[in-house]
Amino acid sequence: MIMIFLKQTGLFIKNHIRQLKRKWYSLPLLFIFPLALAGLMMVIVVSFFSQDENEAIQLGLVDLDNSTETEMMVQLLEQSSGFIDFLEVNQLSEEEAIEQIELNNLSTYIAFPEGFIQDLYQGYSVEVPIVGNKKQLLESYMMNETLQSVVRHIRSSQANILAINYYAKQFDMDDEERNDFVFDQFQEFLMYTVGRDQVIRERTLSNQASSSPIAYFSLGGWFIISSLWLFSLYYFFTKENPPLISQRIRLYGATQLRQMLAKITVTLVLSLILAYLSFWALLSFLNIELNQENIVRSFILIILYQVGFIICLAIFEVLISSLKLRLLTQILFTSILIIFSGALIPTLYFPLGVQDYLPYSYAYNSLYWLQEIVLNGRHYAEYTSSLLLIGVLLFILLGLLSWKERRSI
Repeated sequence: MIMIFLKQTGLFIKNHIRQLKRKWYSLPLLFIFPLALAGLMMVIVVSFFSQDENEAIQLGLVDLDNSTETEMMVQLLEQSSGFIDFLEVNQLSEEEAIEQIELNNLSTYIAFPEGFIQDLYQGYSVEVPIVGNKKQLLESYMMNETLQSVVRHIRSSQANILAINYYAKQFDMDDEERNDFVFDQFQEFLMYTVGRDQVIRERTLSNQASSSPIAYFSLGGWFIISSLWLFSLYYFFTKENPPLISQRIRLYGATQLRQMLAKITVTLVLSLILAYLSFWALLSFLNIELNQENIVRSFILIILYQVGFIICLAIFEVLISSLKLRLLTQILFTSILIIFSGALIPTLYFPLGVQDYLPYSYAYNSLYWLQEIVLNGRHYAEYTSSLLLIGVLLFILLGLLSWKERRSI
């Protein structure tokens, strides 16, 4: 039974290869069109996301507590911005900050509320309001993530300050001396908080889409091109057989599963060859060298994406009998997959509700980890969620094929 299965599948594979040889003259157009389309898209998108490197992100500081400690925090943050080209920090009143936000002159402002230091010393939960600019979502999001890190360090330092204050009381220290001692500890924790590498650093506070648009969108463009190559090849091998021929094929025992497996195999092999060759060309263009482990990780991610993508195309082929409706559905699916993968538009610009569900997409996971490996030098990649999703999709495809075979008998 297995030998018959392999023999019939091999015959369909040979048939697809003959089809490829007969229409070799149309292959250049098949490969060049995705390149031209993706190149045009990337030029438009890069020109939109590129920004002037000299344009600084404007951050406002509002001190409503007016204590010695908050004044020191404001001064320290204001002075630290002088060493970072893209960040400019200014102390403002709350009215001025609101007005600057409305005039789109300010990306974000933070406000130290009244009684902030007193609550910090007394052990109460401290909150630092962070107000963003709706017209500068990217900059606001970046600053929010950074400032949240500052707030978290302040809260962790609060427990240490309280412990020091408690034991200082146990040693019967003079109130003035104890307050000076606690204030000195607060200064040390503040310097540690602002100086940590998780907080305001030029290398950490970066967005690949705006800081390295060529590298980011070149990788995104390659992702789109490889997707279009796969889709084009799959459609190239799609052929509607007349009912009489389909009936004869079934009489010979050649099931739709074997035909589908042959088409998937030929398409996937050709598409992976093109994807790997173009990926090497991309690394050479970006002047990026990967070690052997990261090359293997990158190849695994490419395989996972393409396998998941082609299984989805096959599912639509089984579900939809009309060729025109199926093609339209597959085009819409491919467009949605590319958009929500982050290849065309950075996922940072999507609503937070949408971002929460993106990790469940094999396309998003594959591109995200490729970006981490290629652009950020990460030596790790996560495959579990993509493998689980592909396993579910494969199970659905096999179930649909089995159901359709029984129905056609």
